[in-house]
Amino acid sequence: MTGERMRLAEAWRDLPPEWPQDPRPAIGQTLKQLGEKVVVLDDDPTGTQTVHGIPVLTEWPVDMLQLELENDLPAFYILTNSRSMPLAEAKELNRTIAHNLVAASRRAGRRLAVVSRSDSTLRGHFPGEVEALVEGLGQPPDALLLIPFFFEGGRYTIRDVHYVTDGEWLIGVGQTEFAQDPVFGYSSSNLREWVQEKTNGRVLAGSVHSVSIEDIRLGGPDRVRERLEALRSSSVCIVNAAGLRDLEVFTQGLLAAELNGKRYLYRTAASFVPVRCGLAPHPLLRKEEFASVETGGLVIAGSFVPTTTSQIGAALQLCDLTGLELDVGALLDEDRRAGEIRRVADATNRLLAGGNDVMVFTSRRLVAVEKPEENLSIGRRISEGLVEVVQSISVRPRYLVAKGGITASDIATKALHVKRAMVRGQVLPGVPVWELGSESRYPALPYVVFPGNVGDSAALARTVNLWSKCLSPDGA
Repeated sequence: MTGERMRLAEAWRDLPPEWPQDPRPAIGQTLKQLGEKVVVLDDDPTGTQTVHGIPVLTEWPVDMLQLELENDLPAFYILTNSRSMPLAEAKELNRTIAHNLVAASRRAGRRLAVVSRSDSTLRGHFPGEVEALVEGLGQPPDALLLIPFFFEGGRYTIRDVHYVTDGEWLIGVGQTEFAQDPVFGYSSSNLREWVQEKTNGRVLAGSVHSVSIEDIRLGGPDRVRERLEALRSSSVCIVNAAGLRDLEVFTQGLLAAELNGKRYLYRTAASFVPVRCGLAPHPLLRKEEFASVETGGLVIAGSFVPTTTSQIGAALQLCDLTGLELDVGALLDEDRRAGEIRRVADATNRLLAGGNDVMVFTSRRLVAVEKPEENLSIGRRISEGLVEVVQSISVRPRYLVAKGGITASDIATKALHVKRAMVRGQVLPGVPVWELGSESRYPALPYVVFPGNVGDSAALARTVNLWSKCLSPDGA
């Protein structure tokens, strides 16, 4: 059970049965007693992939934060896009937002529960962002809870090892392509060892605590509460989960500990947020829920992970989607950059005006160097090129799909000028749709934030098919 690779069926067979009682009524009751607002700092916009009816802010002045704290919604997101930044910049950003949240909380008279949402495959600025948040909030938590479980994407934590599903197999995340990320790479699948690796030994694996699946499934919420209340100040604790019921049972115990005065900071994937704020499940969105216009739809694909590459290939087989490749080599060459952007933007305008769906995608050759800071700079330059293409498009599209977290953030903030959007729900599990605010370039535009590492090879094609004029509902 502790290996780097195992069959899914065997893993499930060896676990105790799930806790039998439904924790959701108790969670709802405790949330009313606590009266907290959940605030999610999201290092890219894909963290909204599990919620609905929740706002997303791309700016964080104290007055704007205060307004969100004073409304009746259970949570809101702050899009930091910090995964695209160097560590020092990401830390300063988190510190600033935390300072502003404290000031807004005092004005609004509302307590906060702060979540640092990052990638379920462990890519991101850890522990730097969390340490900066603690500094900005001004009070160390009783513990940092590490919860990378992401049910919708098939990411499970079992016996402290974090896994990614691959068909009928569970693969330790350290053995996947995600661990080879040129900026955020790592080697450990065991989260205790991963914490030691990412902290350069400042936090030893043996000092990292965990709430096990046995604690959750055999001991239930009371055992979870006991485990959490026993943690020493500023310790790190891993949360194991192999299903949503595990996460719900854990949350019931967590909230009981908070009701007893404990305070925790969370570094999590997306599944934790709706459970922590008591948000009920919502069905997938349907085509009929969106207003129809005559122009074509637009897909912008910038992610370079293998999942995205296969999805681009499948989407290009659709009957009414025209692909336009944006040459990465030209984007990184100052003599050719402007001409390449103009070529793609002009072609996109013509196609959209004619009612044709268009996919602009970066050429698939990954340009990488040895230094992480230089790779971030290359990534930023490519993303800026995609932004410039969208800025040069004059035709409002029927919808816009942004493929890749950093791509989606940059398009939203720099090309569409979004300051506040509303998460409508999901078109596929793990694929959220925002409705853009009135201040944006295209008010009420359906904006699909499609994570780079979510879905099978046909997922992008199925998403485009939601608005298609010629395909059957199953994408055939």
